[in-house]
Amino acid sequence: SPVTIVVTSEADTWDIDTSSCLGCGQFVDWDKMPEPRQPAQIPRDVLSRPPKELKRLAREGSWAWSHAGRARLYPRLIQRVSCRLVTPDALVYRDVAGRLFGKPSVSSHPLPEFLEGCPMPTYCLSPHGVTALKKILICVGALFPDITHSPLLPALAALLLHYSEDEAQCFESVSRLIASNAPHAGYIDQSFLAHQASCMTFGDLANKHCPAAHKLIAGAAENVLEVYSEWLSWLFPGLPFGYAVRVLDVFLLEGQKVLYRIALALLKQFRLSVAPAGLQGSDIKADLQAFVRNIAEHVTVDKLLERAFGIRLFSRKEIWLLHMANRKALMERGITVVQRRPSFHLAVDMQNFSSSIVTAQEMRLVWSWIPERFSLFPPLLLFSTSEDGCSLQRFYTCCEGYEPTVLLIKTTEGEVCGAFLSSDWSERKKSGATSGFFGTGECFVFTVRPEAERYEWVLIKKPELAKAVPRSRQRSPSPAPESRLGSSRDSPGSSPNHLAVPSPQRRGRLSPFLAIRHFLLPSKTASMFMSGSRDGIVIGGGGGQALSLDASLLWGHTEPCETFDNPPLCRENFQVQLLEAWGFQSA
Repeated sequence: SPVTIVVTSEADTWDIDTSSCLGCGQFVDWDKMPEPRQPAQIPRDVLSRPPKELKRLAREGSWAWSHAGRARLYPRLIQRVSCRLVTPDALVYRDVAGRLFGKPSVSSHPLPEFLEGCPMPTYCLSPHGVTALKKILICVGALFPDITHSPLLPALAALLLHYSEDEAQCFESVSRLIASNAPHAGYIDQSFLAHQASCMTFGDLANKHCPAAHKLIAGAAENVLEVYSEWLSWLFPGLPFGYAVRVLDVFLLEGQKVLYRIALALLKQFRLSVAPAGLQGSDIKADLQAFVRNIAEHVTVDKLLERAFGIRLFSRKEIWLLHMANRKALMERGITVVQRRPSFHLAVDMQNFSSSIVTAQEMRLVWSWIPERFSLFPPLLLFSTSEDGCSLQRFYTCCEGYEPTVLLIKTTEGEVCGAFLSSDWSERKKSGATSGFFGTGECFVFTVRPEAERYEWVLIKKPELAKAVPRSRQRSPSPAPESRLGSSRDSPGSSPNHLAVPSPQRRGRLSPFLAIRHFLLPSKTASMFMSGSRDGIVIGGGGGQALSLDASLLWGHTEPCETFDNPPLCRENFQVQLLEAWGFQSA
């Protein structure tokens, strides 16, 4: 019969004993547990290793095949998680559980409301373990009344229970992860608002790091955000136990960013598995869930983790800023922390949308490229040369006050291209008489006809070109003198040699996602996003301009540039037939 492992309370330098893999928990159905295929390779001094080394060992699976090793490591790793001062522990659990479940006359208790609509996987738990899991979740609901929605929590508790000495230890581990206060490194979303912001953040990351898969899904699904809203269920309960627990190994050390990595790797692998004919007519959500369930047929867990950690994501802080921006957009749509899951629909109305340049289907494609928080809002036509005339000043007047904007250009040759511009055009005034570049790394340029293609900030595909600015420098940014542009080639009507940097944000306002001051850039040309003067507008710079238009808005030029690493977007010297600027209709 299974034997309970007793976790001792020795110091963190205690040696992990891998000589025995006795039954590691009283809650496990051992007939369901995967058998070790190879001996564990756990260094005896593993807990004294520096954090970076510990992460490497977890990624490589050093304790992947040691049930005893996990049972002894997990509680110790979780004890290192920084959390709120008053956090319920094992003693509190025993007291509350005794009051709730100690009387034989009380036979049933409802599960917490925050579990409504959330899967509760049981993996390899025995019937006794399933009962224990429910008791732990009921106590979590009683002691954390502010939790209103948390799809990850039941799967996390179930996995930890496999390796816990008793219910109280499992509860304490879950409790510490809930109460984590580590900066920019949360573990568990605890409201629908936070969860949906995470779904949108994943959608943004998929858009940037899995462009082929994103294009496939955008072409097959009526609602892309609805597909990405299930990203967490691909991992838990989607992955089989042997994969899920390997994800848990690294999650306990690295937080939610790991989950984004694994889900992105799954999305990339799914794209490789799709037949050349694509996904027309299929249920993309069901296809993804089936793919994940049968992941072992496509890739080993070691190869999946290797590919996940090969994805060059931005820093935890950048991802946190993106999450907070998505959260703010949801709140502007009226979503609250107590809101139940609503139904989201694409913002572009196929019936009522009207553009003189693109079809509704083409605009849907463009809308699938923009950050999730903006695609929540329907497009609003701000300026059109057919209605407002060919006036640059009129263009500025109509676009100022809107952030971001989408620029669409149709040439007299029938080609269609454009740009997503993250900042308000009024930012150009901060450079005074000079033509300073502004904007953030969310800007991109694109083509629609004859072929649809997007060209993002060069650092998204080549993050090795820049380093994150040290935190000490981020706290006290010192604005560079407002000066002028690199050369006449990069700016209409000016020939200076310095980049104008926008003034710092007001105190207390969140810094924008992918703001250039967060990075040590290799050169100024890597951040020439958008510029405007009375002589014309320029988008992209360095070695050329991705797009430039003169003051009449009738003539333009396109060429490769270093900011977006793009080819010419249409014929290099072109005449504008129509130009439109679109904003976002906020609630």
